[in-house]
Amino acid sequence: MKKDRFSNLPKLLLLLFLLASICISATELAACRQYAPELYYQITEPARQGARAAVRLSQRAIALVAAQTEKGLEQAAQLAEQAGNAWYGFLASLPRPAQDSQAVSEPSAAEYDPSDPSITELRQTEDGQVLTGGIIEIVYFNQGDPLWAGQPYGSDDIGRYGCGPTAMAMAVSSMTDQSIDPAVMAEWAVDHGYWAKSGGSYLSIIEGTAKAYGLEAKSLETHTPEAVQEALLAGNLLVALVGPGHFTKGGHFIVLRGVTLSGEVLVADPNSTERSLTAWDPQLILDELSGSTAYGAPLWVISAPAP
Repeated sequence: MKKDRFSNLPKLLLLLFLLASICISATELAACRQYAPELYYQITEPARQGARAAVRLSQRAIALVAAQTEKGLEQAAQLAEQAGNAWYGFLASLPRPAQDSQAVSEPSAAEYDPSDPSITELRQTEDGQVLTGGIIEIVYFNQGDPLWAGQPYGSDDIGRYGCGPTAMAMAVSSMTDQSIDPAVMAEWAVDHGYWAKSGGSYLSIIEGTAKAYGLEAKSLETHTPEAVQEALLAGNLLVALVGPGHFTKGGHFIVLRGVTLSGEVLVADPNSTERSLTAWDPQLILDELSGSTAYGAPLWVISAPAP
């Protein structure tokens, strides 16, 4: 009789261990969140994308263990559901890095005059519009284009909040053999968790999209005109997250696409054809970079992987 009574003890202990590990981890992370928020974010963020899969595995493990105890299959399913709900609630509380809203806004600073057409121009080709003047000709998309401006970006729309997917659509379409327009990229970004409701895109969209489409995105840590020019002259593109100034009143992704003979920088602005046909002082762009530093922000080098 004693043997039967305690035969399920190892399974019960395993069940208790699974439940305790969830509770203890949540408690420790909650304390870390309060007293060391930067460390908390570093700890939790790498697991974000796999969190849902981990929850499902935990549910199955708990159910399999509990199902072989006196509680029975029905109670095991209830327990697994409760554990899953607790984890989903915890995951929903995880913070995102603070960032300026990327809602479309008119710049607060005066714009530069458009450049000489011999330096850069917007050409119409069979495949769409192309910006010239850089080492790489850029397939240009404007988030305000009627073709997709009113299409959804989550519960928002591309025309107002889609600078992130539009910038990455330009990078992918220009540096790979794939043609991805802003509508397709916006849908992909939502499906992969890069859309920030009423805020634009999470900063992780740059590295995540580049990796998914066969490109490399690395933070440019040296913020000098020379470093920017060198990266562009090497055949790369740069994505910059800029703050209030000549491009926006809030936050905005733009693509840096080339260098003129006089050392000015050409851009592809998802929200302005005029600014995309202007040569810019690289120091001005550096001075207007966002203060955000998560996920390699505010300046990324986009390159094709080495063969």
